[in-house]
Amino acid sequence: MKAIQIKETGGPHALLYEEIPQPEPGPGEARVKIIASGVNYIDTYHRSGLYQQNLPFTPGMEGSGIVDAVGAGVTAVAPGDRVAYAMHLGSYADYAIVPAWKLVQVPEDVSLEVAAAVMLQGMTAHYLCHSTYQVQPGDTVLVHAAAGGVGLLLVQIASLRGARVIGTVS
Repeated sequence: MKAIQIKETGGPHALLYEEIPQPEPGPGEARVKIIASGVNYIDTYHRSGLYQQNLPFTPGMEGSGIVDAVGAGVTAVAPGDRVAYAMHLGSYADYAIVPAWKLVQVPEDVSLEVAAAVMLQGMTAHYLCHSTYQVQPGDTVLVHAAAGGVGLLLVQIASLRGARVIGTVS
């Protein structure tokens, strides 16, 4: 299979497009045929070495695709399922091994490209509106960078919860 590999950290030159063995899922894991990979700023931190990883590694912290195989004990997903995930390295490849508990089923009416693009920002926006502070109807919510990835989703989630939203952009 093809994958972007990082064998030594650095600038964009560190991204190597290579043939590597197709991985097999272990217990509790699923192999996902990657259809779309989210590209996030954190990927540059991994590439540069600011956030250290064991070398070599395949970058990409969010992706979506079709479950291709599952390891022992996996019952939440099955081959053929449309899934997305975040916060797990390896989406810059044809296939990724992902802990099954990190996989989210993607409804048929949501494209896999959209699912891959919103996982990380969506989790952040959801966390802010539900865990950091439970936004209530009538609350006023100020969202800085309302046109960015997290901001765009945060505006929508807060609005759906009945808040008055004020957004800033630059």
